[in-house]
Amino acid sequence: MKAYEILGAGGVDALSMSERSEPNPGPGEVKIRIRASSINYRDLVTIEDPIARKLSLPCIPNSDGAGEVVELGAGVTRVKLGDRVMGCFFQRWSSGEISPEGMFSALGGSLDGILSEYVVLNEEGIVQVPDYLSDVEAATLPCAALTAWHALIERGGVKAGDTVLLLGTGGVSIFGLQFCALHGARAIITSSSDEKLSRAKGMGAWKTINYRKYPDWQKEVRDFTGGMGVDHVVEVGGAGTLERSIEATRIGGSIYLIGILAQGQINPTALMRRSLHLHGIYVGSRAMFENMNRAIESAKLAPVVDQTFKFVDARSAYHAMRANSHFGKLVITLDA
Repeated sequence: MKAYEILGAGGVDALSMSERSEPNPGPGEVKIRIRASSINYRDLVTIEDPIARKLSLPCIPNSDGAGEVVELGAGVTRVKLGDRVMGCFFQRWSSGEISPEGMFSALGGSLDGILSEYVVLNEEGIVQVPDYLSDVEAATLPCAALTAWHALIERGGVKAGDTVLLLGTGGVSIFGLQFCALHGARAIITSSSDEKLSRAKGMGAWKTINYRKYPDWQKEVRDFTGGMGVDHVVEVGGAGTLERSIEATRIGGSIYLIGILAQGQINPTALMRRSLHLHGIYVGSRAMFENMNRAIESAKLAPVVDQTFKFVDARSAYHAMRANSHFGKLVITLDA
């Protein structure tokens, strides 16, 4: 079978399409024919700097994928042949709080990832695809969608009338916007592109801010909220944005620190004096994934896919991620 491998340093252009033997499922395992794999910023930086991330090389990248079950190992009961499934980002985090074992079971990191024609996963590390979604749409859910859901719904308990600040128009923020609309919350979203802000407005954003025109965007947020600040912030920005997010949050509000993008120093006094809650959010459990899927299936929520790329042209998808011009998700497709 064909699979992409990270062999060492060299970045995206050194990503190798290799031949591997097809894996065979053992007891409790499921063999999946992958049909689509979406990419996240985390996948890009893993490819760009695998040594610093201490990967066991060669390693197959990407955490997110969807496909159909083509072979069952002994004792499998959660799925059957032909079922359409998605892999969980953390293969050993079924429910409850994250554990050290769960933390070190991430696809495309501690474990080989999804960018391959076939993968074998434990039946406990997969979920069913909602029937109405295509494989491309389903492939966007395991990391970005679940991260936004974990932050805003599972952790934040967002409800109608709440105000939410979303930074940028990447996968997590756009799913966050959709979940705000689903729950009646008012979303403020930022971007450097008026075109993207117009699209976000069309998706239900309450207010938009072009951060190039308004570099002190936290002041705009406070103005929008009558000087109070927002209830929730999904913090996925670059260096320095966390400090501004703190200023944009109401007393007693919550900030959800996502992934590896928010960097820079902060003054903890500001957190203390405003009685803010700062939560580290790292994707989510299988139980959260299943909760989210029930909600999006009921609402027939449509994931936003900016662009798709053929498997043979997978490197271009990562270059597009680095260019940061996308709105929503980038997806690599594997021919049927």
